[in-house]
Amino acid sequence: MAAAPHRRWPLLPQLGLALAVLLAVATAAEAWTGEIRGRVVCDVCGDAAIGPEDHALEGAEVAVLCITKSGEVINYQAFTDSKGIYAVAETMPESDRWESCLARPISSFHQHCTRRGDAHSGVKFTYNKPSGNSHIIKTFLYKPANTPLYCS
Repeated sequence: MAAAPHRRWPLLPQLGLALAVLLAVATAAEAWTGEIRGRVVCDVCGDAAIGPEDHALEGAEVAVLCITKSGEVINYQAFTDSKGIYAVAETMPESDRWESCLARPISSFHQHCTRRGDAHSGVKFTYNKPSGNSHIIKTFLYKPANTPLYCS
């Protein structure tokens, strides 16, 4: 009778790997991920309607303030990309997820489009999306100090 083959991998590291995978799965089940997205646009004619003359604002700053279920206040800062889109996201325990948030434009660094387009530019909302889903904010508008003549 032949001797049993010698194991190359000891059982202890395999057990440790299995335990690590189980812990990761258990932690992931309790985690919650939220995302807030929006756009910032230059309203060239200042008519509060997005049209073909308007364009995305790259580098515009947006602040998002959220209150968690535990009462913690978290402040996020985001900047728009070349398409005028900003996003903030966070993964946290489900028991401490965002409850309500306020998003507002802070500044535009565009050379012509620097005035906020709407008087009430902040958007307050309850965050009730399931984990992994985005809350989309209405588009924030900036307008130029001087409206072009073709807008009249």
